[in-house]
Amino acid sequence: MEVDDKEEFGGEELVESSPRCVLEAGARCSDSETISRASTSYTESEITRCNSSSLWQGFFRMWKHKSMRRLSSFPPIGLGKRRTRSRRNRDAHAAMEDSSSTTESSSFKPSWRNFTIAELEKATDNFSPKNQIGKGGSAEIYKGCLENGQLVAIKRVIKGTAEERSHKFLSEMGVLVHVNHPNTARLIGVSIDGGMHLVLPLSPHGSLENFIHGSKDKLDWEKRYKIAVGIARGLEYLHEKCHRRIIHRDIKASNILLSDDFEPEICDFGLAKWLPDEITHHTLPNLEGTFGYLAPEYCMHGVVDEKTDVFAYGIIVLELITGRKAIDKQQQSILMWAKPLLERSKIKDLIDPSLGDSYDNKQLSYAAKTAYTCIQHSSVLRPRMSQVVRLLTGEEGRDENSRTLQRSFVRRTYSEEIFDAEEYNTTRYLNDMKRHKQIAFDF
Repeated sequence: MEVDDKEEFGGEELVESSPRCVLEAGARCSDSETISRASTSYTESEITRCNSSSLWQGFFRMWKHKSMRRLSSFPPIGLGKRRTRSRRNRDAHAAMEDSSSTTESSSFKPSWRNFTIAELEKATDNFSPKNQIGKGGSAEIYKGCLENGQLVAIKRVIKGTAEERSHKFLSEMGVLVHVNHPNTARLIGVSIDGGMHLVLPLSPHGSLENFIHGSKDKLDWEKRYKIAVGIARGLEYLHEKCHRRIIHRDIKASNILLSDDFEPEICDFGLAKWLPDEITHHTLPNLEGTFGYLAPEYCMHGVVDEKTDVFAYGIIVLELITGRKAIDKQQQSILMWAKPLLERSKIKDLIDPSLGDSYDNKQLSYAAKTAYTCIQHSSVLRPRMSQVVRLLTGEEGRDENSRTLQRSFVRRTYSEEIFDAEEYNTTRYLNDMKRHKQIAFDF
């Protein structure tokens, strides 16, 4: 059951660090940005609003006329306000990615292709229902074949007004054009001719959800472990090594695509948020995401930071270990079922029966330990994704690394400060889930 997937538009705030500002940063109002540095947070209501309708219209008019000269006037979104020590690793990684690119003042040269609606209609047999392979709260996914024979997945934004669809489209596009990692989805092209479309490579194996919950051919342990490590590396990239910190906000099994060799790719960045270095978290008024993967601090206070994704990642690792859904048909949470077993070190009781005894004991131990640290109610007890990678691959086994890792776990975040003031336990988490579900059903 998914929470309402719509965004708050109508007078949308334009924040420099938000993916919604992709390609129109140069046209924003001078007073469009107000960040509360005292609380080091970003709240939708704290940002000065400016009318964006003309910006969207102007941008799409330029795009439709294919005026790349005029598009080049928009500055690259990768520009940062200022460099800080906390950004050294991310800046170094970004520099390696951009070593072959031109300077930031050069003309805008997209790596993605601009498709016409005729090309997409031909690729999908006029968006035939037989080629529809998925449908979410705001978009439809179609399988297609380009003229060069490449199989693609075409995401068509369908929900909301024209301006709302524009926001949704540019939000996801704004992230996709700035990520470059083997474990994140790659953008092939876009189209705004006859609708908003994103074109991505088609994953031959579909999503992780299909394989662990829907397919008769169950994944063996080697593939499950590989997928867990790949997702961790993808999230590590988004949080710590990308140009800007990106919080995905909707990490779940159905948003993990599997390549030919079962390499996982994180997809669907429709809810993603940029998180500037000087901002510790976002505070969001509306609950969005998927039940079973939502972190406690987000459910209770609307607080979103890297640890929100870490919690959801822990749920995915539990799904890989157990073969169970995040929330099953009886509405039982995998978290509530698995956590007591993890606390009593009954790891063997967690194993998916379909695996039998065909698994690596060390890898299983690493995965169980990783899942347990990621699903802690208190976000301060959850590791960062770079630490998750070390946990999952067994690097924490070395005494020195283990002590360093343990100390680094207690890196305070804003969401942890909330827990200092108000205890949040399992019972309250379940009550919040029931309350949010009831609200969703009422609508």
